[in-house]
Amino acid sequence: MISLKQSKNSKKTAISEEKKDMISGYVYIAPFFIIFALVGLYPALYSIFLAFQKWDGLSPKVFVGLDNFRVVLQDPLFWKSLYNTIIMGLMGTAPQLVIGIILAFLLNLSFLRFKQFFRVTIFMPYITSMVAVALIFSVLFSNHESSLANYVLGLFGIDPVNWASSEWGTKIAISFMVFWRWVGYNTIIYLAGIQSISNDLYEAATIDGANKFQQLMYITMPLLKPFILLTVFFSTVGALQLFAEPTVFLGASAFTRDEAMTVVMYLYRDAFRLQSFGTASATAIILLFIIIAAAAINVFLTSGMKLKKRGVSK
Repeated sequence: MISLKQSKNSKKTAISEEKKDMISGYVYIAPFFIIFALVGLYPALYSIFLAFQKWDGLSPKVFVGLDNFRVVLQDPLFWKSLYNTIIMGLMGTAPQLVIGIILAFLLNLSFLRFKQFFRVTIFMPYITSMVAVALIFSVLFSNHESSLANYVLGLFGIDPVNWASSEWGTKIAISFMVFWRWVGYNTIIYLAGIQSISNDLYEAATIDGANKFQQLMYITMPLLKPFILLTVFFSTVGALQLFAEPTVFLGASAFTRDEAMTVVMYLYRDAFRLQSFGTASATAIILLFIIIAAAAINVFLTSGMKLKKRGVSK
């Protein structure tokens, strides 16, 4: 009888200790969930609620059903902003993915000297203040004939471009800004992926007579596929959320210039300049579905790439 009581008491003690450990674990992770609920989940759910309301931030909310979505989808400026976002996103992000892989491969070469210096240098634009970025690119892409961009064009016999006032000049300048700021970030991710590849594969390929380009195509690229999928996903989401670069480059005129208006800028304009929080929330939901569709398409296309390992003839 005493042994049975002792075993029951020990089981109760063990259960109570497990409950204490479980409770303490939830207490430790509770701050994250509380903060996420306050600054992440609640605003998202409230935005969905506002998408079906007409509200200027002060007067009472009025339920309007799908009218906000209808207003946004019938607005030519929304489609213009979507077109601008896609064009600048493609011009700014697609090249950086390709060049990022090449730079990462070069930074991983064994004979390269001052590797740490080059790695820090190429990552610097990512952590540079947007104010500094604005100053740099306002000088590089100035409308003046003596600006660096126009000087380079002049070397090829091309007339100067009014970068900050022309349709494609603005798009190209902003795309260069996006490329310059984010190529180092993707390069570091690719570099981490390359360093996770065993050197034995490269040594075997070198013995078989493979040059550096063949090693890049038939060893590095196939094994970098998970990292490529990751960067494609984040780049797609980032490109469709383009906001800081156009507003910094154009300054006060950013929200009055149709040629540089992006979807997020359109959303911001509706909410904080026109006080139309209903249409702004509807735009946010539409943008969410566009991001999901674009990310799914990009991941599908990237995962379908035929990056197969091939033997290299001696």
